[in-house]
Amino acid sequence: MTTLPSTGFRPANADSIESKLDSIVESLDEYIPIKNERVRLAFNLYKFLKGEGDGPEIVISSAKIRFDNISKDDLVIKINEKLKEAALV
Repeated sequence: MTTLPSTGFRPANADSIESKLDSIVESLDEYIPIKNERVRLAFNLYKFLKGEGDGPEIVISSAKIRFDNISKDDLVIKINEKLKEAALV
């Protein structure tokens, strides 16, 4: 059985917030190796940017994002830097 996208599926615009967040979070794959963890982080960061959620400092703990080879503080710094580079904050 193959799972295909629905007929109404359209990829997000490359300049959209969602696409930028996906790129940012995927670039952290060496620190967050599990795909579902990265998806959860991207969702929480999207909520943060929309004013509905907490910032990266809190999200890493509250969403229980598992990470390796980096401290929590360094990961938060990297996320904040990447958000600034993408002009999202």
